[in-house]
Order: sequence, then C-alpha cells, then structure tokens
Amino acid sequence: MRENPQITAVLEYVEARERELEEQAGHLRGRIEELTAQLVEFDAESENLRVTHKTLLALPAPAPAGDPDRPDVPDHPAYQQILAAFADTGQPMRARDLCQALDLPIVPKNTEGIRSKLKRLTARGILAEPEPGLFTPPGT
Repeated sequence: MRENPQITAVLEYVEARERELEEQAGHLRGRIEELTAQLVEFDAESENLRVTHKTLLALPAPAPAGDPDRPDVPDHPAYQQILAAFADTGQPMRARDLCQALDLPIVPKNTEGIRSKLKRLTARGILAEPEPGLFTPPGT
C-alpha cells in the first residue's frame, strides 16, 4: 500500500498532539497530587485549630488580675506583732523604733533580732527597705 502524504502528515500531527496531551495530563496529575497533599495538610491544621478553640473555650476564667497574691507571712507571733506595729503607725520604722513600739528593751540582742526579722520580711516582699535600716510596707 502506498502511503498518502496527506494522511501521513495528519497521522504525524495526531501523534504529536497525543504526546503533548499526555505530557500535559501527566503534569496536571502531578499538580493534582501536590494540591491534594496541601489540602490534607490544611484540613489537619484546621482540625487542630478547631480542637484548640474548643479547648480554650472550655477553660475556666482566670482569677482577676487586680488581686495580687499576698506573700506568705511567717507564722511566728513576733512577725504578726511587727506587721501590726507597722499598721498602727503607718510610717517607715527602724529596728530600734520597732523595739520601742513592741515595748522591748532597747538592747543589741533585741534590735538585731528585730532587724533580722525585718530583713526576712523584706526578702519575702512583705516589707520594703527604701534606705538601709529603714523599713516600710511596700507602696508607702
């Protein structure tokens, strides 16, 4: 059979077009796989966000921020007496002043004992020491 040049040209065109379409279809299939993988990731992240949202809504409301925690005051009665003396006077005091306020004899043993208690209260944030040896409740 003799080949017809017109039919040969048409067949070559059809074959070339088939190859082009197969190449384009392969490219699109690859793109579809990439997009499907991205969609799976987006769906997973969206689900995580929904769970997080639901969890956050289920949490109890936090305590009001305006009520700061009060530091723990030692249980010993001497500390209670010191704090009561500060509450009564409302002024900064030195260890010697506290000895007088607590009706203790002003001797080195008492003033040093009171001073160490004042330093302990300062370390816990219950008292402040604006200058060396002068103690006051914070904020005054």
